[in-house]
Amino acid sequence: MSYLIICGTNRESSVSRVLSGIYQELLAARGIKAEIIDLAELPQDFIASALYENSGKNASFNVYRQKMLQAQKYVFIVPEYNGSFPGVLKAFIDGLKFPDTFPDKKCALVGLSSGVQGAGLALSHLTDIFNYCGMNVLALKPKLARIEDNMTAEEIDNDLYKELLEQQVEKLIKF
Repeated sequence: MSYLIICGTNRESSVSRVLSGIYQELLAARGIKAEIIDLAELPQDFIASALYENSGKNASFNVYRQKMLQAQKYVFIVPEYNGSFPGVLKAFIDGLKFPDTFPDKKCALVGLSSGVQGAGLALSHLTDIFNYCGMNVLALKPKLARIEDNMTAEEIDNDLYKELLEQQVEKLIKF
């Protein structure tokens, strides 16, 4: 079973990237290898060179398209931007092979925010998109609010957040 973790922002040195690494470690502790796709590493010009009429024409972006096609399970680490998820994540999804990438596959979503909602609306929006694309979304979606207050360096300090992530990992493996 092939797993991918998608860091849902292209912001350099993001908290989402740190959480992606934490999630990767949680899976590794259970013997599951998962690669991280960090949207900060996407080709700078992919919006102009890999979408719509240019679909499949950007060799650098096609590496990501292929990885996404081959994976069976995904974890999306989703920060809240302006009440939803980052536009780069939507553009990334739009650049994937449609309709072949997501049907009958499975994913888990983790939301995070500096505010009090933990990206609840963002996860709802993304769930709608994935349902439209035919992907099964795990019901347990941790919403990590005030994330900066609940982390130090590379670790989560909040016991509830740790427990929710552990539960989600277990459910994703069985999903």
